[in-house]
Parts: sequence; structure tokens; C-alpha cells
Amino acid sequence: MSQATDLYCVMGNPVAHSRSPAIHARFAELTGEVLAYERRLVALDGFAEGVRDFAAQGGRGCNVTVPFKTEAPALATHCSERVQLAGAANTLAFRPDGSIHCDNTDGLGLVADITRNAGVALQGASVLLVGAGGAAAGVLGPLLQAGACQVTIANRTVAKAEALVQSHQALAAHLGAQLAASSLDGVAGAFDVVVNATASSLAGDAVPVAASVLRPGGLAYDMMYGPAAQGFLDWAAAHGAVPRDGLGMLVEQAAEAFAFWRGVRPPSAQVLAELQAQLALQAH
Repeated sequence: MSQATDLYCVMGNPVAHSRSPAIHARFAELTGEVLAYERRLVALDGFAEGVRDFAAQGGRGCNVTVPFKTEAPALATHCSERVQLAGAANTLAFRPDGSIHCDNTDGLGLVADITRNAGVALQGASVLLVGAGGAAAGVLGPLLQAGACQVTIANRTVAKAEALVQSHQALAAHLGAQLAASSLDGVAGAFDVVVNATASSLAGDAVPVAASVLRPGGLAYDMMYGPAAQGFLDWAAAHGAVPRDGLGMLVEQAAEAFAFWRGVRPPSAQVLAELQAQLALQAH
């Protein structure tokens, strides 16, 4: 690798199965950008040190995955409004003057996948967001900004859902949207879009909400992808909803990060189609 090659990485624990290096390598190839992108496994108590080391080695930017997204904003000198709302960041950029800028592209990725790739309008939609952890916090603001008129956050611990409502209340009021918190078994009515932002699929647990939340032909979206999302997708399809996993969100949030770093928008739809084709081949 020549000295001129800009270095990027994804930091997490675990990080071995991250598809980010392959996605960013393909983005670079298609846009003519010259960069290297690697995985960096960071000790659970070593995130700040890992970031400092990477920056000292000339790193230009990094993606942040579990469990460090909520730690990332504290290391930055400049946080986007999305980061301030979510309390979490998934993208850091190291500027030549030594400053660190951070953003959260998760919600942008989710909205892009739903509206552009799935072709489902969020303007005027009712949305059920299942879960109130970091994943949910990262997407609530962008869902509201995309025009969702009503968002209900359902969580096992209602207080966590209420805290998310509270932190986003001013934005919702400004946009004329309704926000509500609920327990998992207390959700009333059916929704145009249901987003599973819990790790229930990953853990192999049962779907945490009743099938009555699904509207026939409505979108049921799991932020997980591949086998991890299959239980939720099967449940959604069996009850008449349109299932979709989070592979598109992964590619689209990566595209937003790439544009944040390089100032160039990669062809995310093409890369998503290629990735879907690869995974379909592997499944057979």
C-alpha cells in the first residue's frame, strides 16, 4: 500500500463478520476513489484508545458498530444534529487540522432503503418502531424528517421508549407529527410500516409484538439481515405484510458515510443488487 492511500476502518466488538470492507471497496472501485478499508477489533474498554491510535496512524475516518456507537460522540469535536438527537454516532471523520467530526448515517440509510429501494412512501405514514435502544434512537429523527405523521415506540421497558419520545418531542412538534410510547403488548392498531430495531431476531427470540400491528400489504422491516432476520420476515409474510431485511440499510448507511468522507455519492442501488445476488447464490 502506497503512502498516498487513504485509510478507513470499521471498529467494533465483534467485527469479524462485517460486510463494510467489501461494500466500501466496491464503492471505491465504482467511483475511482483510492482508499483502503479494514476491520479493527477493539477491546470492550478500549474504544477511545483505538480511535486515537487509528488517527495517529493516519486514518481518515472510521465506521463505528456495536457496542461503541454511544461512546463515539464524546470523542468528537463536532457532532451533527442527528448525533445530538440520537446520542450515538456510527461515522467519524478525522480532519487534517486534528478535529474529529461525527455523524449518524443509520437513519438516513433506513429511510433511503425504504423509500428508494423498497419504493414505500414515508410521507404521511404511521410507523411502529419496536425497540428503544441505540438502533431505534439512531433512526427516529430521520423517520420523522422523512414525513412519518405518527410514530409509536414500543419497548419492553416503557420508560426507555418514553425517554426517546421526550428527546424527539420538539422535532415531532415542529414537523406536526405524533409521537407515542407503548409497552410491547400494549400497542393498539395497525401500522403502514413496522420496523424491528430490537435484537430479537439475532437472539432467535419470538417476534416481540402481536401480528395485529401489521397492516395487510404494509412493510415489515427488520434492521438485521440474512439468517438473523429470517424469523421476523417469515412471521411478517405469514400475516400478510411485505417483509424486508436490513441489507439495504447497511449499504445505504455505508453510502452516506462514504459521501461524508469523500464528497462523492457511490451507486448504492447497484452495490445492493450485487450483494443480494451474491447472498442468493450462497443460500443455494
